[in-house]
Amino acid sequence: MIAFLRGKLLAKSPNQAIVECGGVGYDATISVATFSALPAEGAEARLHIYTHVREDQIALFGFAEMQEKRLFERLLTISGIGPKLAITVLSGIDTARLVTAIRASDHATLTRIPGIGKKTAERVVLELKDKMEDMVVAPEVGGVRAGSGAGSYGQAGDDALSALVNLGYARPVAQRAIEAAIARDAGVAEDFEGLFRAAMAAIR
Repeated sequence: MIAFLRGKLLAKSPNQAIVECGGVGYDATISVATFSALPAEGAEARLHIYTHVREDQIALFGFAEMQEKRLFERLLTISGIGPKLAITVLSGIDTARLVTAIRASDHATLTRIPGIGKKTAERVVLELKDKMEDMVVAPEVGGVRAGSGAGSYGQAGDDALSALVNLGYARPVAQRAIEAAIARDAGVAEDFEGLFRAAMAAIR
């Protein structure tokens, strides 16, 4: 099984990273937090990898931090949560807030995450609340992506739009949410991660 990759970052988007190692390009699904933590394309990247094997597919999921990978693996133990939903959960809330919400049985916070309904939130708390002791709760260090590319919403806005569409939101809905988030707080317009989460809150 592939557990770790270190190599040249060939491409990245809010949900995907392609890393070249030994002449082979590995395609990994990533969370918003990992996207923010990755360096510029062409630089060396390091990803902790979870390899998901099915009869017809092998899929890689990448994480900038080991704690995020560990939390991802614990989410997979919950009935009804597969790898794609687990990545969506980690994209919808930072690791520290998620751990805190689970420990505090904060169902309201959990149900604001796309794909997590009341029953799933209850299962997450029931099954993981007592398994969070070793998860360090610290402020997440998320870099603001620096980019020179221009788009209709700026680089951060275009990346946030792409992430929302890839999570299943209709493009017009995602666009309105981004516009609402920027109108509410113009300061998030250059902060991909902040804008993404503000837009998701606007959709909810």
